[in-house]
Amino acid sequence: MITRFLDRLHDRPAWVRGALLAVGLLFAFGLPWTLYPPVATDILCWGLFAVAFDLLLGHAGLLSFGHAAFWGTSAYATGIIALHSGLPFYAAVLGGAVAAALLAAPIGWLAVRRSGIYFAMVTLAFAQMVYFIANQWEGLTGGENGLQGIPRDLFGVDLSDAFVFYYAALPVVLIALAAAWRVLHSPFGRVVTAVRENPDRVRALGYPADRYKLVAFVISAFLAGLAGGLYAVNHGFASLQEVDWTTSGKVVVMTVLGGIGTLWGSVMGAAVVVRLEDWLSTAGFEQTDLVTGSVFIVAVLVFRRGVWGTAAHALRRRSGPGADGHSTAEPAPQDHDGTAQRVSS
Repeated sequence: MITRFLDRLHDRPAWVRGALLAVGLLFAFGLPWTLYPPVATDILCWGLFAVAFDLLLGHAGLLSFGHAAFWGTSAYATGIIALHSGLPFYAAVLGGAVAAALLAAPIGWLAVRRSGIYFAMVTLAFAQMVYFIANQWEGLTGGENGLQGIPRDLFGVDLSDAFVFYYAALPVVLIALAAAWRVLHSPFGRVVTAVRENPDRVRALGYPADRYKLVAFVISAFLAGLAGGLYAVNHGFASLQEVDWTTSGKVVVMTVLGGIGTLWGSVMGAAVVVRLEDWLSTAGFEQTDLVTGSVFIVAVLVFRRGVWGTAAHALRRRSGPGADGHSTAEPAPQDHDGTAQRVSS
């Protein structure tokens, strides 16, 4: 499995992991030199959004069709805080992410009691409720006109230059990505993965499976909120598009394209989709969704595990004995007394 390969990668010598980290950071810092800076910032935002979604889908096994509710709620909350408080945009984005997490708590409490398509439909229903509220509450959200003129204030520093703003937003994204990685490689993350594989077995070991799923749901919403807040500040407005169901569908496409459960593949999928849409719109092609959908279908047919997932699987098969998939059990959570327990499927 992909997660097993990544565990092996984590166990590689420090210089290997350091080299991979250096390549990733080099790509991140050099991105606005190769692309139009606002597009580069969009890649950061959508990449973080896709990672947040993959944390829920790929590792908790929960398919949400309503994650736009958290992305959009944070976008609006960030804009309101920035417009009316005068706080630096870091504080506004953090406030937006907290608002998204607070919204996710009651939604998740109801949704995690269901699974499969029922969970997806519950999240979609709540997302449509958020869309309706944003559309009708014109005095706060601007209704169909959206929330415009969101400032990029940072203690008086001029961030009107998109190139400068990219490097101001980059630390937020890097910290959030590091936090997501740390969550997945913590005992909590191991239990969440075990819940995905066999929730009944996890309950038998004494773990409250629904509570773990709820916490994972809230963490995912918080990270999605960070991404949505940065996106709103980058564009200077928050509109109904941010809470529309198509936004939830878009992040699903990005995650599947990169590879479900790969985490970093989600960033790759987001970069491909955002860059493709930008190239098509610049070329004057109006049916961007048609082309993006066609590319998605072809990629899924050719790369069954996603682009990153297929590459990881190929490397895993060449990594030596035991890499042929015969041993695919996930690392076990620890019991309350510290004894390692294996959650079998």
